Amino acid sequence: MSLGENLQFLRKRDNITQEQLAEAMEVSRQSVSKWESDASYPEMDKLLQLADFFHCNLDDMIKQDVSSLYVEDKNHYDSFFDKFSKQMTLGVGLILLGLTTMLFLMSVLPEKPGFDMEALGGIGFFIFLAIAVAIFVVAGLQSEHFEKEHPYIEDFYTKEEKEAFHQKFIKLIVSGMVFIFIGLIFAIGSDFVFTGKEIASGGMPGFIDTDELIGSVFMFCITIAVTLFTYAGTQQSKYNIRQYNLEHDRNSQTYKNKKRTGTVCGCIMLLATIVFLACGFFTKHWQYAAPIYACSGIACGIAAIIINRNNPEKE
Repeated sequence: MSLGENLQFLRKRDNITQEQLAEAMEVSRQSVSKWESDASYPEMDKLLQLADFFHCNLDDMIKQDVSSLYVEDKNHYDSFFDKFSKQMTLGVGLILLGLTTMLFLMSVLPEKPGFDMEALGGIGFFIFLAIAVAIFVVAGLQSEHFEKEHPYIEDFYTKEEKEAFHQKFIKLIVSGMVFIFIGLIFAIGSDFVFTGKEIASGGMPGFIDTDELIGSVFMFCITIAVTLFTYAGTQQSKYNIRQYNLEHDRNSQTYKNKKRTGTVCGCIMLLATIVFLACGFFTKHWQYAAPIYACSGIACGIAAIIINRNNPEKE
């Protein structure tokens, strides 16, 4: 295959037009057309840009038939799990945003006689939680259907694509850690700024509870961090097709461990929900009950590590 044929294959594979490729390369559409028809040859700097743009090895693009090096994503695995990844990230983000909103409202809204502000905060959290649960249910049902229809996927990701994602993964994780440190620095620094627990509420009757206000800002930073971690983790799972295939092979240890992990984590989350509701309704301190879900998430992670610790199929 010639360079022009390879460029045409790569462009169509990524579903982009000649105009879009020309804009990315900062050349005219006619130049791209000439490259693809082998009427002209790109300069070396443009060749390097093209290889980077298509996540392709330069030597393969010039000398090989790149169509033979790529396995087609016949089942639309990539687009489906991109959608699934976004759904899971949105659901997790909404739950944490609900906790953040609850703490913020309870810190800035003035107390009114006969009106339970903590209950109001709890109701607000439940709205976020209900939306998140709905998203999880829809995503779970769609994923279950897809996995039942496609229990085996041929690995179509190239080494270059996996390496490009690895660099993106590092940036997402580092960004999340930065937000955690920002939240910690703000929370610790605020202890030195505010000597009391309450400050004037800026013209509104009553006071602002600085502890809960600081907590809401810290939770907002944690929300961003965990959202980034969730997206990075789900995207990383998408690229691990070997793990996907093992999880759907009924004879594999990975499949058995996944079933066991799902059962244990389901029980943990059910227990967490019961404890959360009991603490919220009986003690009326919803802000203290909210971290139960964070603790249950950690417990699920620990359970998964323990169950999979001796799996010989792990990479």
